[in-house]
Amino acid sequence: MTTNNDQVSIRSFVFPDDYAEVYNLWSQAGAGLHVGRSDSLEEISKKLQRDPDLFLVAEVNGRIIGSVMGGFDGRRGIVYHLGVSPDSRRNGVGRMLMEALEERLRAKGCLKSYLLVTKDNLEAIQFYEASGWEQMELYIYGKELGEGTGKQVNE
Repeated sequence: MTTNNDQVSIRSFVFPDDYAEVYNLWSQAGAGLHVGRSDSLEEISKKLQRDPDLFLVAEVNGRIIGSVMGGFDGRRGIVYHLGVSPDSRRNGVGRMLMEALEERLRAKGCLKSYLLVTKDNLEAIQFYEASGWEQMELYIYGKELGEGTGKQVNE
């Protein structure tokens, strides 16, 4: 359990060293954080080629207790996964991770960021609203594209 007296440090995710611990954290995060094919070792490696500085972990005494993965496409930022171990919640770890990610996004010139929350994840909704995030009236659509070739298409 993390208490307010424990020294929490925020650092960049180290690939592949941190992968198993972070994947396990995501898998145990509960409502709202869904681990899927895009969270495989190979897919995370691809993501890190684009934004290695936007994947952060919170650590106490060498143990990863939280992580946040963000992205920036040059126009908007996105928060993909924020997860904090159940025994470390409500101690400011999520806030620290989000503040560090937002600071890095601002440094890249990002003016606005988005995140997705499932309707039933009331704890996350309350957390984000208390952190200044606002609900947007949008419909979110998704589509599975299957396996990619990994090759860039040029016209």
